[in-house]
Amino acid sequence: MLKELSAQEFMCNPFTKIGKEWMLITAGTPENCNTMTASWGGLGVWWGKNTVTCYIRQSRYTKEFVDQEDTFTISFFDESYRNALSLCGAVSGRDHDKIKESGLTPTAVEKTTAFEEASMVFVCRKLYAEKLSPEHFIAKEMDERWYSDKDYHTMYIAEIEKILIKV
Repeated sequence: MLKELSAQEFMCNPFTKIGKEWMLITAGTPENCNTMTASWGGLGVWWGKNTVTCYIRQSRYTKEFVDQEDTFTISFFDESYRNALSLCGAVSGRDHDKIKESGLTPTAVEKTTAFEEASMVFVCRKLYAEKLSPEHFIAKEMDERWYSDKDYHTMYIAEIEKILIKV
């Protein structure tokens, strides 16, 4: 069961939560969704709203779902789901039923999808999206290191409409 938490009650280390524990970005309906593991992102305040920033490569199947919908979720899990998150980051939903293979259970949350096993879920509404481009890199070594294949991320800034935690 998930309980809503206000932004003022929310406490976490985003460097650990996103960068070390990872997260799933999910969009679509429980019957027709896709998800991907991510370890790049941020939390903050943009335009007076509590926001999450996440990044999805052009080649990712999940991007098609995020682009089609107004909302998506960011889901966090405890360490016992590490293998499931590894699988969701290693195989494409185009070629595998990775959600079924991962053992995760899609569930409707607001107008999108999250997972019953998640310990925390952000319900997000897209505000802004922009594809990263090579001419905007000031530190050129970042472009060379992360985009040798030219598969640039799209940056999404989304309002966190709800924070849900498992009780």
